[in-house]
Amino acid sequence: MRKYNIAVAGVTGAVGKVFLSILEERKFPVGNLLPLASHRSAGKKVLFSGQELEIKELNKNSFKNIDIALFSAGASISKEFAKYAVESGAVVIDNSSAFRMEKDVPLVVPEVNADKIFSHSGIIANPNCSTIIMVVALKPIYDISSIKRVIVSTYQAVSGAGAGGIAELEEQTRKIVCGKSGSVRYKTFPVQIAFNVIPHIDIFLDNGYTKEEMKMVHETQKIFNDYSMKISATAVRVPVFTSHSESLSIETNDKLSLEAVRDALHNADGIKLMDDFKNAVYPTTLNSSNKDDVYVGRLRDDISSDNGISMWVVGDQLRKGAALNAIQIAEILIGG
Repeated sequence: MRKYNIAVAGVTGAVGKVFLSILEERKFPVGNLLPLASHRSAGKKVLFSGQELEIKELNKNSFKNIDIALFSAGASISKEFAKYAVESGAVVIDNSSAFRMEKDVPLVVPEVNADKIFSHSGIIANPNCSTIIMVVALKPIYDISSIKRVIVSTYQAVSGAGAGGIAELEEQTRKIVCGKSGSVRYKTFPVQIAFNVIPHIDIFLDNGYTKEEMKMVHETQKIFNDYSMKISATAVRVPVFTSHSESLSIETNDKLSLEAVRDALHNADGIKLMDDFKNAVYPTTLNSSNKDDVYVGRLRDDISSDNGISMWVVGDQLRKGAALNAIQIAEILIGG
């Protein structure tokens, strides 16, 4: 079996660490693995497949002999360095927002639009984590009836903001529990996140929505190649460490029975149906943390809409919402 040289840019971040673990778990045919990060982390070690590898500083000459470059170091870094990876002959799979809406860059969730992978010109974009989790759940429904409108509210874990978000929730919680609430400080989030819920992720735009919310709108339309689909999102940060939850109300063009929707979801790749409300069986963040599937439950008719379905969707945003999605793209690339 051919092996592939893989670079991971942003290897010390929350998603970068998960890249390494998933490559190992899924036995991706890695020849050489090159861990890359900023000069602050250069020289440190990471463990991969039982070997200690030295982190190298990311620069424009980092990608010689690299086949696939996995980027998760932020949009500004991707914009600066992805072009050098492509010039060196690598395919870039980028987890930032840098290229998602560029016309010639495929925006891919393999369960939804894997056919777009091979239309790349060197760069393939990973969607936003909350978008990925949502569209995996929408796809089986869309396949039996096109979707007219989606109302989504997200409940997003702090690890979606990176390692700093995790550290901030840990530190604030510790201080408050120890009776030191007066010394709580915040930096990653706009206000205290511990014991709080914040309806504010990313910057606010002139239309009153945040950038995070509009990412869900524009990315979903691009992924489905359906710009008639209307989407309204409210993105909320909650004090849990892992897994994003989403409340979805979906209006389809055709009237669908709950049985048809349930069957479609049950038979779909990448979805685990947990839907037995009489016995309190429904997805939670604990169910989905460190898991690869998107979990769906609380399936019901939307009583406010003739063609409406409501449901609750949960997924680990570091795995399916980020690293796993990118590695699934890479698996299709090498398999095609």
